[in-house]
Amino acid sequence: MNPGSDTTPVREDIIDPRDQLHRFHGGLVLPGHREAVASRPVQAAGIPPRLVLPLKQHIGEAAECLVRPGDRVSKGQMIAAPRGAISMPVHASSSGTVIAVEARPVPHPSGLMAPCIVIETDGRDEWGQASAPLADYREVPVGRLLERIRESGIVGLGGAGFPTQVKLAHRSPDGIDLLVINGVECEPYICCDDRLMRERTGEVLEGVRILQHILKPRHCIIAIEDHMPEAEAAMRAAVGAAAAGNLRVVRVPEIYPTGGERQLIKVLTGREVPSQGFPADIGIICQNVGTAAAVYQAVVHNRPLVSRLVTVTGAGVREPRNLELLLGTSFRHAVETCGGYSSEVDRLLMGGPMMGFAVTTDEVPVIKTTNCILAVTREEMPPSGDLLPCIRCGKCTAVCPADLLPQQLYWHARSGNLDAAQDYNLFDCIECGCCATVCPSHIPLVQYYRHAKAEIWTQEKQKKAADIARRRHEARIARLERVRQERSGRLAERKKSLSGPADQATDAKQAVIQAALERVRKKKEEAGQAPKNMDNLTPEQERLIREIDARRSQKDPPTEH
Repeated sequence: MNPGSDTTPVREDIIDPRDQLHRFHGGLVLPGHREAVASRPVQAAGIPPRLVLPLKQHIGEAAECLVRPGDRVSKGQMIAAPRGAISMPVHASSSGTVIAVEARPVPHPSGLMAPCIVIETDGRDEWGQASAPLADYREVPVGRLLERIRESGIVGLGGAGFPTQVKLAHRSPDGIDLLVINGVECEPYICCDDRLMRERTGEVLEGVRILQHILKPRHCIIAIEDHMPEAEAAMRAAVGAAAAGNLRVVRVPEIYPTGGERQLIKVLTGREVPSQGFPADIGIICQNVGTAAAVYQAVVHNRPLVSRLVTVTGAGVREPRNLELLLGTSFRHAVETCGGYSSEVDRLLMGGPMMGFAVTTDEVPVIKTTNCILAVTREEMPPSGDLLPCIRCGKCTAVCPADLLPQQLYWHARSGNLDAAQDYNLFDCIECGCCATVCPSHIPLVQYYRHAKAEIWTQEKQKKAADIARRRHEARIARLERVRQERSGRLAERKKSLSGPADQATDAKQAVIQAALERVRKKKEEAGQAPKNMDNLTPEQERLIREIDARRSQKDPPTEH
């Protein structure tokens, strides 16, 4: 592919001659460092003595723990339930006993600890009782298939960890035009998806067919990078045998980061995903090949996600290879399965050298988003040089695959001008590390972007909490006013009910007296004897008036102020 061109026709021996590949902005051609590992078959790492399972292994809200220390669990048993719409359950990776629910170190750029369930395994690896496998998933409503995918805890296994059923349920109004199965491993060292497509081709393909059944896309592409010829051949043979009319395999060039969702869509279709938008907004959905295989296990065999393939590599590992690791297995156990460390280990990373991050201890566990454990030496990955001032060379802008202005983002992130950073589309940054790799001043640009994003998320979280507190206060004031009014109404009703028959009789008697007085007055007026004032009242009239006043004072006692 000619990097300078925007569109390059594809040879007819690769894909349908009607297809074309496109070019995204920037990117880098990097050494692979994966040939020796990719040539070796996947090895099972066995059952470690302990499993540490974080309650959060995905994008979204952490799961809610369902077990306590001392509980016995079976393999595949749900031990933490989803807590919200974007939350996923956690399952026991093997049978054993829960010995702790506590904060433990987890693989995260912050290096902080997080709540985990610790299981002491019994070595029996016994599965719990599960519902019967589906005879034919095509006869099952799509909603039920999505629910089973969620119950199985499946998230994107390419590294992002977004809940799969949420992604599948997000449709554009016009439906899904293209389903992209991402088999591209563009980052150096990582080759677990390569081995997955070679060794478990049928599982991947059947998972793709299930995803097609759920989404009903008009087209489906399995994208494989051109450094994976064996995987490509295996998938082509499987697709040909299945005679899938709208499913085809497409080879894409080895340019980092072609495996990024937005970049892969650009390469395959020439279309751009809107800023702050989703591929589904333009009728496209991407899923990783590992996710497709996990969907197959969940839907057909009712097996939750309890293990995954991980590349354990780097010059710091004696026998690098791809392992199938139970979730919760420590990095130390994984490295020991590969012969242990060499004596020159300098850093331990989760992920590749571009988008991975260093972990502070090898006791951190393998989680759903762990695709690579990389132990590097100082010679293999030298530390960055001394930090120098930005010279505004523009190299970062030239290689940015998201077509952003990394230099401007850096200045605004460094100065804390977060609003301006968002104006320059900070959240479109995929943190691929291309800008930091080519920076002659050795500025850790991605770290500035991550920090700025974290600050914005924290501010939004605080604002949301403040809004919730304000709404609660307003609701409390309204509730107190409502209670006050209801209480006043009840007191008025009670006072009225207590005034009852006695007061009614008094009122009637007073009315009779008033009528009698009126008659007396009229008679005296007629006789010319109407009193001019109170001094002219007769003794009988004075008695009647005093009686009326006394009864009124008993009915309405004076109010004390």
